[in-house]
Amino acid sequence: MTKTEFQSEMFRVETLRRLATEPLRGDYYAGYVRGLRRSYHGDIFGTAQEHELWTSLADDPDDESRAARGRGYRDGLSFRRNDS
Repeated sequence: MTKTEFQSEMFRVETLRRLATEPLRGDYYAGYVRGLRRSYHGDIFGTAQEHELWTSLADDPDDESRAARGRGYRDGLSFRRNDS
């Protein structure tokens, strides 16, 4: 992902996050932003433990808010504009 692609996607998702009316969508976008940052910056963004925690949140059966953040993180992490 190029710097321009990263900045464009960050702008897009921040706009969607501000417009979100459902609380869980806001949680999803918060996770997406973090995953996108990890994807762009690589291992220097956050620790391995933080990465494992954020990745595992998607499977939280007891807290839908945490699960939404985890799903967002995974989606942001896997963002690849050039793969399509």
